[in-house]
Amino acid sequence: MAEAKLQLFVKASEDGESVGHCPSCQRLFMVLLLKGAPFTLTTVDTRRALDVLKDFAPGSQLPILLCDGHAETDTLQIEEFLEETLQPPDFPSLAPRYPESRAAGNDVFHKFSAFIKNPVPAQDEALYRQLLRALARLDGYLRAPLEHELAREAGLRESRRRFLDGDSLTLADCALLPKLHIVDTVCAQFRAAPIPAELGAVRRYLDSAQQEKEFKYTCPHRGEILAAYRPIVRPR
Repeated sequence: MAEAKLQLFVKASEDGESVGHCPSCQRLFMVLLLKGAPFTLTTVDTRRALDVLKDFAPGSQLPILLCDGHAETDTLQIEEFLEETLQPPDFPSLAPRYPESRAAGNDVFHKFSAFIKNPVPAQDEALYRQLLRALARLDGYLRAPLEHELAREAGLRESRRRFLDGDSLTLADCALLPKLHIVDTVCAQFRAAPIPAELGAVRRYLDSAQQEKEFKYTCPHRGEILAAYRPIVRPR
């Protein structure tokens, strides 16, 4: 598998050159960088005819993985394929140790979407509270010591880990961080409501991500995210 030819097709930015706004694209881009396998990245301008895809994945949505000429088009299936085929000892396993890490924060983006796209101003406060509760649950998970942390320090009351499952990025982080970054960016710009500083573990989590090249390098520019949401966010 180490010699397989991998090509990842992702959404291009507005200038058609760099990486555009697409959390699923960033998710798989992160996975491939963390795996350390050689691959080719191709950005696709979705505003034009997708001629580059018509021969092997006509009508498919991005991201798309091409492996030795075979196209995979489902993000979850691509992630599973990469984890199953790029295995130790040649490549690191990215599977989290704790099942709870996969589920942590899985309702945040849904609550965010309901809040930010809400057309009825009178419902904003209630929808924002629902988003904050989802973020608070994530904060609680990030604060709670994990089993291996307690094994090292039995009296530990609050976790100091950098990511969901420990101090290294896993598949769980690849799935959550791109969306969490969108939540923080869009809410700050359009609702003057970034993720509150009181949710210190979530803020630490985002800060830790910014220190990792696998996250920073795959992140679209802030303007790309805002441009994607500007047409769908109701002004207040």
